[in-house]
Amino acid sequence: MGSASFLHQAEEATFCGKNTRMEKQPLPADDDKVEAVEPAADGGTEAMQQAASEPPARAGWNSKVEYFLAQVGFSVGLGNVWRFPYLCHQNGGGAFLLLYVLLMLVMGIPLFFLELAAGQDIRQGSIGVWKYISPRLAGIGYSSCVVCFFVALYYNVILSWSLFYLGSSFQYPLPWNHCPKQGNITEKECEDSSATSYFWYRKALNITDSIDEVGSFNPYIVGCLFAAWTIVCLGMFKGIKSSVKVMYFSSIFPYVVLVCFLIRGLMLDGASEGIAHMFYPKLEIWGDIQVWRQAATQVFFALGLGFGSIIAYSSYNPKNNNCHRDAFTVSFINFMTSVLATLVVFAVLGFRAKREVKICVENNARKLLQQYNEGLVSQGHMPTFNYSDPGSLSVDSYRNWFQKHVKTIPGNVTECDLEKEMQKGVEGTGLAFIAFTEAITQLPGGPFWSALFFLMLLNLGLSTMFGTMEGILAPLRDRFKFLAKNKTKLTVVSCVIGFMIGLLFTQRCGNYFVTMFDDYSATLPLIIVVVFETFSVSWLYGADRFLDDIEAMLGWRPYVIYKYLWKYVCLLAMLGLLVATTVRMFMKTPTYMSWNHETASEIHLPYPSWALAVLALLIIFAMLPVPVGFIHSVVQDWRWPTHRDTETGHYSIVNGDETPMTDMSEPDQRNGFLVTES
Repeated sequence: MGSASFLHQAEEATFCGKNTRMEKQPLPADDDKVEAVEPAADGGTEAMQQAASEPPARAGWNSKVEYFLAQVGFSVGLGNVWRFPYLCHQNGGGAFLLLYVLLMLVMGIPLFFLELAAGQDIRQGSIGVWKYISPRLAGIGYSSCVVCFFVALYYNVILSWSLFYLGSSFQYPLPWNHCPKQGNITEKECEDSSATSYFWYRKALNITDSIDEVGSFNPYIVGCLFAAWTIVCLGMFKGIKSSVKVMYFSSIFPYVVLVCFLIRGLMLDGASEGIAHMFYPKLEIWGDIQVWRQAATQVFFALGLGFGSIIAYSSYNPKNNNCHRDAFTVSFINFMTSVLATLVVFAVLGFRAKREVKICVENNARKLLQQYNEGLVSQGHMPTFNYSDPGSLSVDSYRNWFQKHVKTIPGNVTECDLEKEMQKGVEGTGLAFIAFTEAITQLPGGPFWSALFFLMLLNLGLSTMFGTMEGILAPLRDRFKFLAKNKTKLTVVSCVIGFMIGLLFTQRCGNYFVTMFDDYSATLPLIIVVVFETFSVSWLYGADRFLDDIEAMLGWRPYVIYKYLWKYVCLLAMLGLLVATTVRMFMKTPTYMSWNHETASEIHLPYPSWALAVLALLIIFAMLPVPVGFIHSVVQDWRWPTHRDTETGHYSIVNGDETPMTDMSEPDQRNGFLVTES
């Protein structure tokens, strides 16, 4: 973008403005061809008539509670329940928590505050915000919309899985409690794995052995996907007015369930061991660059940076809302939710692991007793336990004996390690649909706890889906007037398109496509989007000017440290994350976890060449709007130089039939210009 055009734009009207802003009315036919409204000879009658023909003022939340429910509901999602606990456990426990908090303070909260302030002051979606700053940045908003669309496609498939398990929970015993039998013969695939793994891979997904085997559609998941998109559509067809009503339940209910699970989990045998393994600090892990990369990525996705949903939600706030306090509050709630979910997960997984280890110890005691009776093991090499009751051998006694006689122990006697047992199936969908469901089957009243758990997952996903869809719909409604006038139709059509494309994920190989989209379709594009956002605000627009505008909006000036965080720390951290992620993708061949039905086990397979091409296209397509928007703006500058020189970057506000949270200032007319008090 040319500096002269940008500086001229900045001089004519600051980003957030002053207390009085001169807004020029755009021609209704073309948002890109904006002309100034000259003072009318009759004292402004013409300007008032034009103002009267404009759409109503920006929508608003009915209360601050609704806004918090929306922001917290969007930022707190499924990743808090299954991604954060896994990362924390695999990357040093308490050391990872400290690293996460550090990166949250120096990178996450400042960027979150930046998006909140931009959306609240400009009062538009992501497309309008960046075009407001400069027409050459409009592509950033379009890229956010594309990424949101990719995420919505596979995220709703996860909701359909939750719906399937929720419906299956109303059975006693639970269908994944025991392996099915054909006559007196147990299903081999189930016997070689586990009842929960078999139900997930064979009954729920009916999965193929690789992504190359397309297979047929899974009718149960197709039906659940249709139900999931229907719920999303019904919850959003009237915009935030309808979605926030659903959020009163979907945002609060998960916390009730988590607290119930925590209380129940702490009463289980093995819960203390699970939590101890979880939080034991391993500070040496800080020397691994991959741990820093994973912590930064988790901060990035936990807060929902770059999606445009934060900007969209904050755009419905009144100008005097304290978005600085909101940034800290939402981030703190998000972090505490992750910690709460981690406590719950590892209390329950500790119970599951301790039970499996006890079974392992008992089986090994029987093996040792048999070998002792056969004279293969001397009594001096035997652990101390009641030979008539192999189950009396405690886990601690067995562990001490094993470590002492590890070199003389027969080969068929295993270690029975608690930590290794806890690491089984604790990542992603494996945590929710395999490991956690297996633990639930061991609880008294398993169907009740199962229904609660999957209803919680459904509500966590729904509140995130509402935010993701708002990140798509709000910018489009702001950008195109005819879409703003057909809000309900836009929502319905978007959900129908999402369902039709989402059928790709309901094939028997659909789980592999979910993994592909989850791992690659959003990561790089979102990081690049946030890099552009930070650079454009802190360097092109100017961090000092941005702080001036926030001061005009809030009535007080944020700390000067934000200037240096935005200009240097955040920007360099995001560039480092971008480089690390890109290098890792090229150095390590992309793989996915597949299910081999013959061995009844999970194996890592490399993506085929056609899948790698799809991955590249997803990333390119998500980032394409940025250069296209820049080139389009340059061409527009060349074709209409006079128009670009006089454009202020203001953007028509076209959305709104909600009740504002606080009374917004009414536009009036002074000296022939439309004036908005802020």
